[in-house]
Amino acid sequence: MVQMPVIPPWEGLHPLIVHFPIALLLITPLLVIVGALLTPEKGRIVLYTALGLMLMGTLGTFLAAATGEAAGKLAERTPQVDAVLEHHEELADATRAVFAGLTLIFAAIVFAPKVFRKLPGKLVTTALPLVFLLFYGAGMLLLANTAHNGGRLVHEFGVKAMLGPSPSPVSGEAAGSNPQTADRD
Repeated sequence: MVQMPVIPPWEGLHPLIVHFPIALLLITPLLVIVGALLTPEKGRIVLYTALGLMLMGTLGTFLAAATGEAAGKLAERTPQVDAVLEHHEELADATRAVFAGLTLIFAAIVFAPKVFRKLPGKLVTTALPLVFLLFYGAGMLLLANTAHNGGRLVHEFGVKAMLGPSPSPVSGEAAGSNPQTADRD
């Protein structure tokens, strides 16, 4: 029988959520490049798509930070873990703020021609998005550093999401209990 996995509690969601904003925010520049290199009519649609991905990724950073904060409160602490966890949280706050700003700036670039009712020229559809990518690259470095420190917590220090006991173990012995002897304790 196929069973659906149990949805973890809020503090256990961080490992499931954190990878989405990372992926979305790292793919976005590829769409910006494609959109900037196409003709203004075709490129504008790709730039709108890039903005949509950037917006979803940025919103995802807020969700990832919230679940990460909840998970961090339950993590087993050592002085080393505390230092890396604090640094990771600081980087996450900076990443969230930087991408919020970048998303607003890119939205202004994308929507400026509509607001001013002017047909987008090469400056707006090619030059501005490509210059914007220089700043976006700095955000990507910050994002990568944040992710690296989160990875250190997991792979170097063994910090795990606190998921609680599984409601339906595979077998009684695998879960460490035998239903026949459970009442004897």
